[in-house]
Amino acid sequence: MRSSRTLSHVLILLLLHSVAVALVSAQGSTRSNWQTLSDQVKSGLISTSNTKHLIGFPPLVIARGGFSGIFPDSSSAAYNLALMTSVSDATVWCDVQLTKDGVGICPPDLNLNNATNINYVFGNKTKVYLVNGVPTTGWFSVDYTLDELTNLSLTQGVLSRTNKFDGNLFQILTVEDVETQVKPPSLWLNIQHDAFFTQHNLSMRNFVLSLSRRVIVNYISSPEVGFLRSITTCFNPRITKLIFRFLEQNEIEPSMNQTYGLLLKNLTYIKTFASGILVPKNYIWPVDSILYLQPHTSIVTDAHEEGLEVFASNFVNDVPFSFNYSYDPLDEYLKFIDNGDFSVDGVVSDFPITPSAAIDCFAHVDKNATEQVKTLVISKHGASGDFPACTDLAYNKAISDRVDVLDCPVQISKDGIPFCLSSINLIDSTTVAQSSFLNFSTTIPEIQSASGIFTFSLTENDIKSLTLNCSSNIKSRCRLQIAPKSKIQTGRVILTLTEFLALTKNQTSFSGILIIIENAAYLAEKQGLDVTDAVLGALSKAGYDKPGAQKVMIQSTNSSVLMQFRENNNFEIVYEVDETIRDATNSAVEDIKAFADSVVIKKASVFPQNSAFLHGTLAMSL
Repeated sequence: MRSSRTLSHVLILLLLHSVAVALVSAQGSTRSNWQTLSDQVKSGLISTSNTKHLIGFPPLVIARGGFSGIFPDSSSAAYNLALMTSVSDATVWCDVQLTKDGVGICPPDLNLNNATNINYVFGNKTKVYLVNGVPTTGWFSVDYTLDELTNLSLTQGVLSRTNKFDGNLFQILTVEDVETQVKPPSLWLNIQHDAFFTQHNLSMRNFVLSLSRRVIVNYISSPEVGFLRSITTCFNPRITKLIFRFLEQNEIEPSMNQTYGLLLKNLTYIKTFASGILVPKNYIWPVDSILYLQPHTSIVTDAHEEGLEVFASNFVNDVPFSFNYSYDPLDEYLKFIDNGDFSVDGVVSDFPITPSAAIDCFAHVDKNATEQVKTLVISKHGASGDFPACTDLAYNKAISDRVDVLDCPVQISKDGIPFCLSSINLIDSTTVAQSSFLNFSTTIPEIQSASGIFTFSLTENDIKSLTLNCSSNIKSRCRLQIAPKSKIQTGRVILTLTEFLALTKNQTSFSGILIIIENAAYLAEKQGLDVTDAVLGALSKAGYDKPGAQKVMIQSTNSSVLMQFRENNNFEIVYEVDETIRDATNSAVEDIKAFADSVVIKKASVFPQNSAFLHGTLAMSL
């Protein structure tokens, strides 16, 4: 078995996240703030006629297979880590499969090859079965007894996630193992394929009824109407809630032979056998074909008016979601629980720490709430994860996101005009390689080993004629790569430094600007371009060198450049350490203090990584 050291790396990663979010003012957990459906509503103490005024409990965090975004789904480590890092009343989810001898186990898929090493143990025993009418090849639980399955170990079924824990020999857990070993505050059983097990002479109904005599099951969900109707009179809804699970709207529900989209229009009927519904998140907040968020539907308010709780599924941190969330999964959860119109009653997540943080720390926090930690937020080329770097779109998005300091990495044109661009090599962020300027390509070892088309080879007008793209290192996640023409025809303007200063000077929402200067020595010696003087001139012309002006930070990896700005007491001088360091000697610190007020270090200098996991912190004595 893998040593506990590997596990500790993961726990450090997650616990550091927990500490960070705990520092945020948690104002959202009081009961009066939540527009969820509560038992008081269903007992008639609160009317559902106006769902905007529902008074419910905080939404449930339902850990699908435990913390399955890190550990193999339904493993003991996944379940335990979920409870360690989630809200105190988190619910753990088990996808119930039945073995040949009728035991309920918790692997996430009917085909055991998707979550175990069964192909190595029983390599020549594949079967082909019809699953919802589709011939499916694999290894299925119905062909093996529990004793036979004890030889298997769970593996990570999502190939884009780490496989570092596949060798830990996590055994398949039975439902009763989860109850006795994990001891969750709440247990959710998902019965995905009752009809399949019935075809193999195994009764899921008998299993859950027998189990309920020994184990408290809080939720039972299924996408099959027939199964839920068969058990609806057998459970007290105050103890066990039955939840109808909707699949994609064009899929067919097997027992009624209707699409889920059609069933969605008859919530009154759903209420006759279920306490709530579980829907894919796009039922509530749809996205279009290019991942832009559309207006929310009325499904939550409609269901609440029928007295049905609403749970949303398919939440993960590591799969692309709407660009509107700016790659922040916390923001996505807040759309479902704190939007002013409604709140879902729970979310099913592979990363339960994130909805826990959203519910306990970030929901219902006013935008003007007092900061708990005074941390300066500095943009990187504006909001360059959302829009092409250093464009007016990127800068305005950063301002609207309430950045503290707006940055401009200064490059210079052939005719001596300084402007903001993420790289001195135009190939990195523009379409210059597809333009008539391709013949300007050259190799300059002092700047980079590869060839490029550099800003100082083109005039200001030449550069402004280019179309900006997302930086090459984030093209896969920049919205403008796939946005419709109407969204990209405007707002992709390259700003001169003068234009940048005009944009920022009268802004009151942030505290200052950061000017970044690199390659100054080469530009002066080989190209006859003094970028330092150009920056000083632009700052002076804009009034930034006068007392009372906005804060100006000047950053460079070159101490000689910084010394030229040292004379002006209105500037904060920032030295960038352009390599990963482990510590700094007292003499090195004193040397830096001679010309700089602060330093920028790489994040790996504080939180080193090993195999994409953080493994501790370094004590930096700067």
